Amino acid sequence: MSRGRLRLPPAANVESAFFLDVDGTLLEIADTPSAVRVDGELLELIGRLSRISGGALALVSGRSISDLEDLLGVQRLPLAGQHGLERRDATGRLWIHAAPPGAKCAIKEALAPVLDRHPGLLLEDKGLTLALHYRQAPHLAAYAQRLMARLMGDAGGELELQKGKRVIEIKPAGIDKGTAVAEYLAEAPFRGRHPVFIGDDLNDEHGFAEVNRMGGISIKVGRGASCARYRLPHVAAVRHWLNEALKGA
Repeated sequence: MSRGRLRLPPAANVESAFFLDVDGTLLEIADTPSAVRVDGELLELIGRLSRISGGALALVSGRSISDLEDLLGVQRLPLAGQHGLERRDATGRLWIHAAPPGAKCAIKEALAPVLDRHPGLLLEDKGLTLALHYRQAPHLAAYAQRLMARLMGDAGGELELQKGKRVIEIKPAGIDKGTAVAEYLAEAPFRGRHPVFIGDDLNDEHGFAEVNRMGGISIKVGRGASCARYRLPHVAAVRHWLNEALKGA
């Protein structure tokens, strides 16, 4: 596993299948998920790359599909939300892997007094997952992780933890960004193409592993241990790398 050595990826090819994380990959991380800023250059890049690649571009995010649509205005693009728990394919069909509703409600109730005591913590209900953000209270990281692990354990074996950048999530077990990528690669227009996955976070490791298994290009953004085979230093470098693929198209 790479510890952060910068090994630049080979040139991008528009004949590839592109799977792109959003926050920390295409957009800079903000203090809260709602505080990110989307610029016109990014929207143009996503649109052009999707068209020129024949539609073989999917955003694979921890955000919900509805949040991605509101944020980016990409109603027709293939989208995998909530780490693959919801997935819209290239035909527009929606696939859902739901959590047990009773367990989710119990966890929310248990977290309510915690949020009252610690206003720096933010609970985000994405529909299929519960994400506890501690971006504004990083000193509570260990506490938040222990708490969510205990609540997950109380709910039985159908749930699992997903760690991210200053966030800890509870979600249904067995579904992740890697399974979303595998599902896309079994469908048109992704089938038979060389896969590319770009992400920045622990929850992107499943995507990296799946693309590695398929002999594709896995790219970690920023520092930190990763199974990704290549690195780009920051969001601007990701956008530049993708734009380079469009120059000869």
